[in-house]
Amino acid sequence: MRINMPDNARAIIDKLISRGYEAYIVGGCVRDSLLGNEPKDWDITTSASPLEVKKLFSHTIDTGLQHGTVTILADGEAYEVTTYRVDGKYEDHRRPKEVTFTKSLEEDVLRRDFTINAMAYNEEEGLIDLHGGAKDLQEGIIRCVGVASQRFDEDALRILRALRFAARFDFTIEEETKKAMIEKRDFLRDISAERIREELTKILLSDHPEMLVTAYEMGITKVILPEWDRMMMTPQNNPHHKYSVGMHTLAGIQNIEPTVVLRYAMLLHDAGKPYCRTTDENGIDHFRKHPLKGKEIARDVLHRLKFDNDTIKKVLTLVEWHDWRFVDRKEINKKSVRRLANKIGKDACYPLFRVQKADIMAQSEYQQQTKLEILAATKALFDEIIEDEECLTLKDLKINGRDLVAMGIAPGREIGYILNKLLEAVLDDPELNTREVLLEMVEKGNI
Repeated sequence: MRINMPDNARAIIDKLISRGYEAYIVGGCVRDSLLGNEPKDWDITTSASPLEVKKLFSHTIDTGLQHGTVTILADGEAYEVTTYRVDGKYEDHRRPKEVTFTKSLEEDVLRRDFTINAMAYNEEEGLIDLHGGAKDLQEGIIRCVGVASQRFDEDALRILRALRFAARFDFTIEEETKKAMIEKRDFLRDISAERIREELTKILLSDHPEMLVTAYEMGITKVILPEWDRMMMTPQNNPHHKYSVGMHTLAGIQNIEPTVVLRYAMLLHDAGKPYCRTTDENGIDHFRKHPLKGKEIARDVLHRLKFDNDTIKKVLTLVEWHDWRFVDRKEINKKSVRRLANKIGKDACYPLFRVQKADIMAQSEYQQQTKLEILAATKALFDEIIEDEECLTLKDLKINGRDLVAMGIAPGREIGYILNKLLEAVLDDPELNTREVLLEMVEKGNI
């Protein structure tokens, strides 16, 4: 077999080999190439020490010399070259206390996580597959290299990486690997929130976010996302639903585009339901005010995972407003849609409609078609509002504070009060939004 690697990667390997060193592409780029996918990165492993690598190449960056990694720059592209190494003792389930360089590829691949990531290749020797990675790749199996429990002792994040690769490739996790994941899951408490967020996000954005259910069944989300466990354990005995809160949430995730904001909004949109569930005398469950509780929980989760403020703000808006909708077609009007856009921001409206549609599609068939028709009609009104460039915010008003000052109104709270009153009037009747009309309204006190 032959892997078509970039010219620069080939040139780096050829130069190392020509000077008497071993060198291969390794890991994810080999795996992805065998799957017929285009690798994002081309990592290289070599028997040369970092200093020996630096002597051979003129443009290098000391990425991580203590761990054996040197980045070589070639034609504006970066290639990480890492010396064969043996990891020392792991004391925190995250990183080795020290590493020792070795001249043995066999020793180097022993420290890698899964067999599908432990293959190496160069054009002279072909595929080097010491742990059956190609077979596991063909059969769709995630299996640890060597003793699974040791691999997770070394780096507990590998537990989430196993789930992430299973989700990405729609693979099955091998039984011994799965047992070790369950046994070592509490070590995830030692992993930074940022690293957990990265793996969780990749699972969530994959084509198989249902791996979250597997994580729940293995007791893993109990450690990293206990809110998900609460949702999975909360039934919804209600005509509008056919799943538990958790399985409804999963169906919603599967029905929406894979962006960070939309998928996390769907993940957390009903997070408040386990805390708001009541059951009436007829055995029907109700979840009153769950969006507000959900917003509170979502804020805690997103802060815990160290998300940026912009993402948090966008997700919280969608969680808070996901359940807002017209109940009857007769209620649908532009005035209400304009007021919605004013409250949440017009940029949030289309994402909200996507969240609402995914939410409806994940419910039972009871009144589902009517809900979809009402949502479509609401979106159509918003389309018209945007197309007509109707006023939705203070910035859209045809006059501003400077105009009011020019009329003799003293700067201060009164300016803001008048502008907000004008906006209220324009939200009801957008035809009022002309400079002449607004100035006249202020002059006559018609606000």
